[in-house]
Amino acid sequence: MKQWIVLAVVVAVVSVLAGGAFAQQMGWGPGMGWARMGGMMGGSGCAGAGAGPAASQISEDEAKQAVQRYADEHLKGFTVDKVLPFTGMGGRTMYSVELKGPKDEVRTLHVNPWGNVMPFGGPWHRSS
Repeated sequence: MKQWIVLAVVVAVVSVLAGGAFAQQMGWGPGMGWARMGGMMGGSGCAGAGAGPAASQISEDEAKQAVQRYADEHLKGFTVDKVLPFTGMGGRTMYSVELKGPKDEVRTLHVNPWGNVMPFGGPWHRSS
C-alpha cells in the first residue's frame, strides 16, 4: 500500500512540473489559458505567429513608417505623434502608436513584431 502512495505522489509531482514547463514554453501566464489555446490551435489571426525566434523584428523607425503608410491609406490627414514600445508575449517588442488628426483627434494603432498594423485591441469586432 505504501508503495502505491509513493508512486501516486511521484506521478503527481512529475505531472505538475511537466505541465508548468509546457505552459512556460507556450508563453502562457496568469489568465492566458483558453484565450491563448485558440491561437495555439491555429486560429491566432496574427501573421508571423508561427515564426520562430530567428524571425527578425522591426525597429521603432520601421514601425513608425508602417503606421504612416497605413494612415495615408486609411486615415487621411493623420500623422504619427508618439511611438511607444512595449514587450509582448515571448519577450518580443511591439509598438503602440498614437496618431494625431487634422482636428486634434487621436487614434491608437498597434504594430506587432513583424510590422502588421491594426487598430489597438486587435482586428476583432468590438461593439460600440
